[in-house]
Amino acid sequence: GTGCVKITPAHDFNDYEIGKRHGLAEINIFTDDAALNDAVPEAYRGLDRFDARKAIVAEFESLGLLEKVEDYTVKIPRGDRSDAVIEPYLTDQWYVKIQPLAEPAIEAVKTGRVRFVPENWSKTYFDWMYNIQDWCISRQLWWGHRIPAWYDRDGGIYVGHTEQDVRQKHGLDDTLELTRDEDVLDTWFSSALWPFSTLGWPDKTAALDDFYPGSVLVTAFDIIFFWVARMIMMGLRFMGDVPFREVYIHGLIRDQDGQKMSKSKGNVLDPLDLIDGVDLDTLLEKRTTGLMQEHLRPKIEKATRKQFPDGIEEYGADALRFTFASLATTGRDIRFDLGRIEGYKHFCNKLWNAAHYVLMNTEACSEGEDAEGELEYSAADHWIRARFGVAVAAAHKHFAEYRLDLASQAIYEFTWHEFCDWYIELSKPVLQSDQANAGRRRATRKTLLEVLESLLRLLHPLMPFVTEEIWQQLAPRAGIDGPTIMLQPYPEAGAVDTDSEAVQDIEWLRRFILGVRQIRGEMDIAPGRPLPVMLQGASDAERRRTETHAGLLQHVGRVESVAILADSEAPPASATALIGDTRLLVPMQGLIDVDAERQRLQKQRNKVEADLARARGKLGNPNFVNNAPAAVVTQERERVASFQRTIAQLAEQLDRLEALA
Repeated sequence: GTGCVKITPAHDFNDYEIGKRHGLAEINIFTDDAALNDAVPEAYRGLDRFDARKAIVAEFESLGLLEKVEDYTVKIPRGDRSDAVIEPYLTDQWYVKIQPLAEPAIEAVKTGRVRFVPENWSKTYFDWMYNIQDWCISRQLWWGHRIPAWYDRDGGIYVGHTEQDVRQKHGLDDTLELTRDEDVLDTWFSSALWPFSTLGWPDKTAALDDFYPGSVLVTAFDIIFFWVARMIMMGLRFMGDVPFREVYIHGLIRDQDGQKMSKSKGNVLDPLDLIDGVDLDTLLEKRTTGLMQEHLRPKIEKATRKQFPDGIEEYGADALRFTFASLATTGRDIRFDLGRIEGYKHFCNKLWNAAHYVLMNTEACSEGEDAEGELEYSAADHWIRARFGVAVAAAHKHFAEYRLDLASQAIYEFTWHEFCDWYIELSKPVLQSDQANAGRRRATRKTLLEVLESLLRLLHPLMPFVTEEIWQQLAPRAGIDGPTIMLQPYPEAGAVDTDSEAVQDIEWLRRFILGVRQIRGEMDIAPGRPLPVMLQGASDAERRRTETHAGLLQHVGRVESVAILADSEAPPASATALIGDTRLLVPMQGLIDVDAERQRLQKQRNKVEADLARARGKLGNPNFVNNAPAAVVTQERERVASFQRTIAQLAEQLDRLEALA
């Protein structure tokens, strides 16, 4: 009445478990090539499984037992490369009893003897280890370590290091024929021995004493169970200690669509093709040669032609290496984008050009009046040294935390924006002006050499080739002996005074020049046109800075003059930028399109008014005022006051525009 349930313990994973619980017979009906064996009726013996199924249906129909045939969809496993249907099949295999190995390995991570970075990956490790099954370690492959087991003709099994070891251990006569098992050890079993087997184990070697255990294992999250866990288990079992102290887990690099790179999918990117470049025809040949699933060829060719219509250009090893570092976040997946590597190729060029400038402008370091004498360091010299100290400290911090992405970002920001974009520009008035004294030139050249040489050492682990090439040219000029940058010490983070007067002066100078550049961009004023500038609300320190650094403002900022307005003095209609609470004004008469500036200011005013309305809405909500932390409420009130000041300033500027209309 309730139907019939088939139970096939030899041919279904769930049925196998049911059969074990109920003591059912395990009847295998397949041969090794999935044909039917002698356990089935004679008419079906030797038939392929698919042919046998058709024959059985036909016999049911001939006997009048077939009611109907229906099509339905079922999930069946298929070989990744062959696409053949995979059938469960009982065979004799070798297993490792895993629980005695797993328990110490679990304890090692629980007690911190092994630490995962990021720490959340330890949960993945525990999920696997607490539910681990006995480990099948035999494989039917043509390569690998042979199973160390021998058989006699009567089915006796002998395990040992060698056949001779087996004969001695069991007292077997040399005339007794022994046959070695043809299976090989699971790849992950062999790999689990790697931390110590590569160092001479089982012999006690000097290498084993020196290098076991190691400090850090770097690997991807997808083999935490396959490799990491197994190395920990084997290390504890055979060496009495964990194989490494920390496990740094990085994400998997995927293609632009988020797919895992696979030869069968034809979406693999060869690092050498990114380094050296490759034409489209060669790339197509590489991606479609030796395909396991030939029917995928048209799809792979179409996708490759669409993504790389001209092949892949040459980017170089350093750009690729720096790209990988910048992508090494704590996430699971990394989508590889050629735009990133192109950007870091420009970064390599930027460093090269900066080095060329330094080399070209330090030739006089050993000649003439600049060879020796006192050094007169400028504010810019002190500033760049302080900023380099901040970059070094950031790099050390992020490397210690395995945040290669943040370390590379910190070094990139310093190199591109602070050293190349600012300090080199700030050095030009000193080196290219006849008015600068010799002591100032000597100090600037010394700073250029020392900071660049130190920067090369800071960058070297991330960009080894271009830094080595530049260092070879730079080191003799900087008075450094040594055959290679690789043998030089890595920069150390020391005490950095970021609040010194010199550093604060240059930070203010940068904000000043950026304000002028902002106005140029918004007003569409030519970059090289000198501009008169007024400061309203300037402090005594800012007044001093405009006088002390007038030359830099003139040469780097293209500022014609700087006038300090009295608090009561009404400025003319001007474009405005803010330096803290100080207003930087550029008179607009004859410089700008009045209507365009009016639209810009009104658009800015509308935005600030919207921000003010949102902030007032928060403060008008009793739930926010009563429940939010006091510091948050205070911050919101300060924002309201700041918005109100900005709106008042914008209103003044709009009023002045009317005078120009």
